Amino acid sequence: MDKWLHIIGIGDNGLDSLTPATRAVLEDAEVIFGAERHHALIAGVNGERRAWPSPFDALIGDLQALRGRRVVVLATGDPLWYSVGARIGREIDPGEILYHPQLSAFQLASARMGWSLADCETLTVHGRPPEQVIPFLAPDQKLIILTNGADSPLKVAQILRARGYGPSEMSVLAHIGGSDEARFDGTAEAWSHEVPEFHTLAVQCIAEAGATILPRFGLPDVAFLSDGTMTKREVRAVTLAKLGPVRGGLLWDIGCGAGSVAIEWMRAARDARAIGIDNRDDRRNLAAQNALALGTPALKLIDGHAPEALSGLPAPDAVFIGGGLSRDTFVAAWDALKPHGRLVANAVTLEGETTLAALRAEFGGDLARLSVARATPVGRLSGWKPFMPVTQWSLSK
Repeated sequence: MDKWLHIIGIGDNGLDSLTPATRAVLEDAEVIFGAERHHALIAGVNGERRAWPSPFDALIGDLQALRGRRVVVLATGDPLWYSVGARIGREIDPGEILYHPQLSAFQLASARMGWSLADCETLTVHGRPPEQVIPFLAPDQKLIILTNGADSPLKVAQILRARGYGPSEMSVLAHIGGSDEARFDGTAEAWSHEVPEFHTLAVQCIAEAGATILPRFGLPDVAFLSDGTMTKREVRAVTLAKLGPVRGGLLWDIGCGAGSVAIEWMRAARDARAIGIDNRDDRRNLAAQNALALGTPALKLIDGHAPEALSGLPAPDAVFIGGGLSRDTFVAAWDALKPHGRLVANAVTLEGETTLAALRAEFGGDLARLSVARATPVGRLSGWKPFMPVTQWSLSK
C-alpha cells in the first residue's frame, strides 16, 4: 500500500531540524496541515497550507478526502508521543502513513535538566485537566509535563501547594532548540513567572514537613468524600488486586457510590479508564468531586440502574459490582466483558451472599470472605473494631 500521508515532527528551529530526506518530502507535498506556529516554521515551502479544522476531529475526514495525494501533517517533536500522529493512526490504516519523528519535548527537556528520561514521569495536560498530574505526585519524583499554554505552570503550582508540595522546584523550558529558547526557574510556593505559550514544564517534587503523601492505590478512606457506604481501604485493596488494572484498560464500576474503586483503578495504571454507574445523584456528585481531587477527572459517571444502564457502553476489560447485584446484572456484564477480562462482585448482606453462591455454582470462580478489624481507642487502651464481613466472588472470562 502506498504511503501517501506523511506525519512530520518539526523542531523549534524549523527546517534546520529536518533530515534532508524529510525536508524533500515536505517540499514535495501538495497539501500541508499544521498549526499557525508550524506553518511559520516552514517559510518558503510550497504546497497548499491548511490550518487545523474546527472541530479538530474533522481532520480525519479532511485527510481521507485527500487519499492518494501527497499530504503532510506537521507536528511538534515526536508525532506519536502525546501528539496528533497517534490520533490519526487510530483512524487511518498505518500502512498508508509514514512517520518522520523529531526529538520529543520530553527528550529535549530531560537533556536541559540533566535528568535521565527513564527515571521521569512523562505527562501531558495539553487539552486535558491539570489535575491529571495528581496521581504522580510523590517525594523526589521528577515530572516532565507538556503544557496547555502560559497559565499551565501556575495551575500546576497551585495543585502542588494544595497537596503539601510547595517547595517543589519548577522549570519552564520554552522554545527548546530555537532562537527564542528561554528558561524560567522557581518553586511552586513562590511561582510568579510570566512565560511563553509554547514550553515544557519540569517539576522536581519536594514534600514539605507534615504533607499527606498518598500512594497510587490503597488510599486511606479519609481521602474520599463519602456517605459512609464506601468500600473500605483493606477490602478495596483486595478488590483492585483481583481486578488487575492495566494500562488503558476500561473498568465498569456498577453501583459506584463515591467512586473509590473506579478512582483507584484509574490511579493504578497509566491511561486507565472507568465508567461509574449509579442511580443516586448525591453519590455521583461525591464521585465527581473525589475524581477531581484525586487526579482522575476523566472518570465517566452514568445515571441509571443495572442492567439497563449497561446497554451500549464500550466493552470493559474489568467489571466491579459493588451495588445492584443480581443475576441479570451479572449476565449483562459478563456478556459484555472482553475475553480474558476479570469480574469481581462484593456483597455484605445475606441475600447478596446467597446470590454470589448461586452464581459461583453456575459459572465457577473464587469465593472468599474478607473480615477486617481496626484498632480503636477503648478508654485509655485499644481494642478491635470489626467491620461487616464482605463476601467476594471473582472470576476471569
